[in-house]
Amino acid sequence: MASIRLRGALLLGAAVLAAAPLAAQTQRPRYGGWGVDAALMDRSVKPGDDFFAYALGTWLRDAPIPADKSRAGYNYDLPDETEREVRRMVEDAAKQPNQPAFVRQIVDYYGAWMDEAGIEKAGLAPARPYLTRIAAVTDKQALVLLMSEPGYAAPIAIGIGADVKDPTRYAVYAQQARLGLPTRDYYLLPGAKYDAIRKAYRDYVVRLLALANVPDAAAKADRYVALETALAKEQWTPERRRDPVATYNPMDMAQLAALAPQFAWGATLAHMGLGAPRRVIVGEPSAVAAAGKAIADLPLEAWKDFLTIRFLSDNAQFLPKAFDDARFAFYGKTLNDTPAQAERWKRGVRLLDANLGEAVGQLYVRNHWTPATERLVSEMIEDLRAAYKDKIEHASWMDDPTRKEALAKLAAFDPRVGHPVKYIDYSSMKVSRANALANAMAARDFRWKLDLSRYPRPIDRSLWEMNPQTVNAYYDPTLNQVTFPAAQLQPPFFDAAADPAVNYGETGATIGHEMGHGFDDEGRQFDAQGRLRDWWTKASAERYTVHAEALARQFDAYEPIAGVHIKGHLTLGENLGDLGGLEAAYAAYRRYVARHGEPPVIDGFTGDQRFFLAYAHSWQGKAREGALRAQLLSNPHSPEQYRVNGIVRNMDEWYRAFAVKPGDKLYLPPEERVHVW
Repeated sequence: MASIRLRGALLLGAAVLAAAPLAAQTQRPRYGGWGVDAALMDRSVKPGDDFFAYALGTWLRDAPIPADKSRAGYNYDLPDETEREVRRMVEDAAKQPNQPAFVRQIVDYYGAWMDEAGIEKAGLAPARPYLTRIAAVTDKQALVLLMSEPGYAAPIAIGIGADVKDPTRYAVYAQQARLGLPTRDYYLLPGAKYDAIRKAYRDYVVRLLALANVPDAAAKADRYVALETALAKEQWTPERRRDPVATYNPMDMAQLAALAPQFAWGATLAHMGLGAPRRVIVGEPSAVAAAGKAIADLPLEAWKDFLTIRFLSDNAQFLPKAFDDARFAFYGKTLNDTPAQAERWKRGVRLLDANLGEAVGQLYVRNHWTPATERLVSEMIEDLRAAYKDKIEHASWMDDPTRKEALAKLAAFDPRVGHPVKYIDYSSMKVSRANALANAMAARDFRWKLDLSRYPRPIDRSLWEMNPQTVNAYYDPTLNQVTFPAAQLQPPFFDAAADPAVNYGETGATIGHEMGHGFDDEGRQFDAQGRLRDWWTKASAERYTVHAEALARQFDAYEPIAGVHIKGHLTLGENLGDLGGLEAAYAAYRRYVARHGEPPVIDGFTGDQRFFLAYAHSWQGKAREGALRAQLLSNPHSPEQYRVNGIVRNMDEWYRAFAVKPGDKLYLPPEERVHVW
């Protein structure tokens, strides 16, 4: 079974953090005169009809999506700046003698990837040792053992992660594994669009096999797609997998053997270096059992073809251009409607982020992080904590026993900003200047051995699941931590010169969002210590569920693509995070105003109006239809338009700020508005 890194973190779309008080601002903000580029607005649109278009309509009309991207907007464009900076640092380092060992690893990994002529000349030779191992498999016991090694695909994934009922220690997990298409829906949904995608997927597999000179490519591709389709039928939906109770199924060796004996658990776990664990936590028992049955029922050669195809596909970018182009033609053009491949240097920087990320992060932090930024961000986090405390204390739907537990969880929140206190040591990872594929396999092996080195020791709370150079943020329910990397703390998401209303609307809303994950429909099931434990009274839980279900129904009704709706329960956690986070951020902003006085009107906008406009601008974004379709089918985040319109229409303060009235398209009667807090 392919090893995985279990994170348990709820990764979120964007982080926006706080600014200095007005008195401390001495520079102009990077965007517009007060932190938002008002030229992007379309003031011909009524705010109450389409607030997203009102705030960003000119940008939505005029801004192109770059040819090498499936999306555009701050969250997709800002990483370009970070990537350019990382490229500069790496290329400068390549010119310097006597660099530290970790810098030499970065330079060599990047150099091997950028050596297109060398990759072309090597042909399929770098892949031969791995393909030969697959071809040499003579029985299903050997098949299962090979599947358990890093770099090889499998129908289930075994990995190491925090035990969600005892998050002080690591545990072994077994889960359904990813397939070649983004989600099970692509294999199973009817309709001409999905028929065309499935045909293109089959043709892509044929192309890979033909490039590798594998005989009977068409027949093998048909058998492979049929195999994955059978697995997809038994896999759990993304919505069902969000249930942390349903996916927590600890089993001992006897129970595992009864569930799926085909995986030879004792031998397999030992082969992976896990020894003989007392138990394994199974994520989706029925899917794991079905995968085991498929191992038994299908011929050995079908599974060897599965391994071969997945190896070629997963590593096509490290092989000659024809393989790389074939992969992009399907995954880029067909699935995401992206016309052009990203420049090679950009892809190289992204590979560095994935495989030597914290080594790169050390270089990035030297030039892009200051203690002053950390102080400002930490101050805003505490302001949001105070706002949440007030809301929890006054939540009418929460009874006193539940309120006491909620306040304890809030007090225990562990915020981290900027960068780790200690970085991963990559010195044991062998990096070749001449073999990009070998480097990719070495990185996978390194990550697995790194996880093994931590198991079964106590959890290390200092570890990060994002790099300092990542434009993003996350909440981890098992650690009750919110984390904001350094690269996220730049304009438009962090600008010390911006109007406070803007910083609270952008940065405050995202801090609130991350903290709110501790109380969303999934995160609320974890207590102050990160344990999966029901700490809610029945009455409070029932009243909370009424609010949550109402929000899910609202989002179920949205139809971004004809015939494809937002999945209200799949996106519920993120939607609750958005709504609760914006409520808390507004309360924090009003606390700021109470301390510093009502702000002036700027460019015709009040402070409250600027707050909501900033929130809308923080979700600037548009997507190609293919990428949007994939998001709707499998992603827990709603599209940006609905993260704005679908949220503000539930906030009474937004109605007052923009005089939204009955008859406006976004208007909801007060009794239909959902309030998390």
